[in-house]
Amino acid sequence: MSKRVGILGTGAVGLTLAQGLQELGYDVSVGSRSGKAVEGWNGAVGTFKTVVNTAELVILAVKGAAAAEVVKGIAGELAGKTVLDTTNPIDPNTAPQDGVLAYFTGPNESLMEMLQAAAPDAHFVKCFNSVGAALMVKPQLKGGRPTMFLAGNHAGAKTEATELLDRLEWDAADMGPATAARAIEPLCMLYCIPGLTHNEWSHAFKLLQA
Repeated sequence: MSKRVGILGTGAVGLTLAQGLQELGYDVSVGSRSGKAVEGWNGAVGTFKTVVNTAELVILAVKGAAAAEVVKGIAGELAGKTVLDTTNPIDPNTAPQDGVLAYFTGPNESLMEMLQAAAPDAHFVKCFNSVGAALMVKPQLKGGRPTMFLAGNHAGAKTEATELLDRLEWDAADMGPATAARAIEPLCMLYCIPGLTHNEWSHAFKLLQA
């Protein structure tokens, strides 16, 4: 039987993954600060805390600027659970320059490392941050299955992420521990340049090996 998945966030990423996983047979709940009904979602809802309490696997899909506050508020409930971190440290107060997003992190830090520090007993895995919501579920691209880059300190959590990605028709590439998120998070910047400059969003990354 598929795991109980808790999605934290009601934006495009959260709802896209919620609907896609629900269609695959997962028992999905969507969490928000208020716990109110979510437009476009016909499944279970709750507050961040109640959704995490009943979930076996958590997907963090809130805005990057709000992620640390959300995680700090539910750090105890996240303990021992796999948390797929879709967030990016996009600076909401700075406009993109020539299509390049501004981040509030530096080159030697990552948002996921901040979140791991805020909830040290949770098992964070960087995931789903380098592609738009429209391609997250069973992407159909000319080059075949795209690659999702992962990072995290817990091997079992990365195995869970890989299994879920496979069901969503992605190949996973494990880049190592949480420090690798420093390299993975900027992929969102690269992904967004064609979209922000030419409104081209139908692409994804693929790792080719000899």
